[in-house]
Amino acid sequence: MIHRWDNLTFLHWRFDPEVVQRLIPAPLVVETFDGSAWVGLVPFEMQVRLPRIAPVPWLSNFPETNVRTYVRAPDGTTGVWFLSLDAARASAVVTARTTYRLPYFWSKMSVTTAGPIVTYQSRRRRPGPVGASCDVAIEVGPAFAPDQLHALDHWLTARWRLFSVSGHGQRFARADHPPWPLHSARLLHCDDELIAAAGLPEPQGDPIVHWSPGVEVRIGFPHRLDKT
Repeated sequence: MIHRWDNLTFLHWRFDPEVVQRLIPAPLVVETFDGSAWVGLVPFEMQVRLPRIAPVPWLSNFPETNVRTYVRAPDGTTGVWFLSLDAARASAVVTARTTYRLPYFWSKMSVTTAGPIVTYQSRRRRPGPVGASCDVAIEVGPAFAPDQLHALDHWLTARWRLFSVSGHGQRFARADHPPWPLHSARLLHCDDELIAAAGLPEPQGDPIVHWSPGVEVRIGFPHRLDKT
């Protein structure tokens, strides 16, 4: 599939690796940076289509919010483990659950932009826990110059593989896209229940915040983890 992930905000908090590992199926292992696991709350606007087929405006465009962390497979490859994905199109939820075995939920969602202020809102419809909500507002700042970005900035955002699990074991799919054009951003408001709904404790402290205007992403077919 070909996606566009636009108007995207990364919010990342430190977590105890043992707390996060409880939610990760073996043989995947939570990946750490500076001794911590990191959990991301990532709201954005999605456009999805098949190759050589034009998107259908209402059906193909919708908001999405992910709760994610980062894992390492036995072969040393690393990527994203999604703890939950909320999307505003029921058809996208059904497709992703059946083909990629990702934990998608159907939610009522909106994204509004007023100058540099971006507000993301969602409330889960089904499956449960029904009613889990998320309300985030940020103020977008200037773009980072390459020499302003540090190793952690790249580690949190430059991910080219996603993992999932099915009845046949762990699977992965490649996500090919150019590097994220990252901006600084200031968190104005965060009232989130999705991280707790995923089975994690309330995050502590202020998150690291990035914003990106977006990139085009090509999602490959899922493969078994023991195959390349």
